[in-house]
Amino acid sequence: MMSVQPAPSLGPPLRDIHLPPEPSWWPPAPGWWLLAVLLLALLLVGVWWWRRHRRALRQRRQVLGELDRLAQQHQRDSDGLALASALHQLLRRVARQHDAQATRQRGDAWRQTLMRVPVDAATLQQLLALDQQIYRPPASFDHAASVAAVRAWLRLALKPASWKPAAMEHADG
Repeated sequence: MMSVQPAPSLGPPLRDIHLPPEPSWWPPAPGWWLLAVLLLALLLVGVWWWRRHRRALRQRRQVLGELDRLAQQHQRDSDGLALASALHQLLRRVARQHDAQATRQRGDAWRQTLMRVPVDAATLQQLLALDQQIYRPPASFDHAASVAAVRAWLRLALKPASWKPAAMEHADG
């Protein structure tokens, strides 16, 4: 039998294929950067919304707590004039947040501001009566109905989305 001899080598011995090193985890691909920016933006918007919501809840609790304190104060001292005045001031302070002129409005302008919050006609009449009640004798003043009307208006007024846009006045020339 004949033995086969290996062919003489014509060059240096070849090494096996070597693979490139595994890619590094840093820096991430552009898609990961975009995802990180989007997540950060969502986080910032979420924190902003949460703080705004908490501030609105805190304000709502403070205003309704003040209304409760006014009602309790009236039960202790039975001063209808002081209650009417305090309720009227509370309404104007809350309305001022949506209409800067609310503190100076009288008559129809004040009625229009109160009507921007969707309440029923009886509640609206009770609120408008507060403006007159400050100058009337306290005997004709329904304290419980006024406090209930103010509470109903405030619950809606303290939600900015419930305010209707201000009616634009057109001057016909």
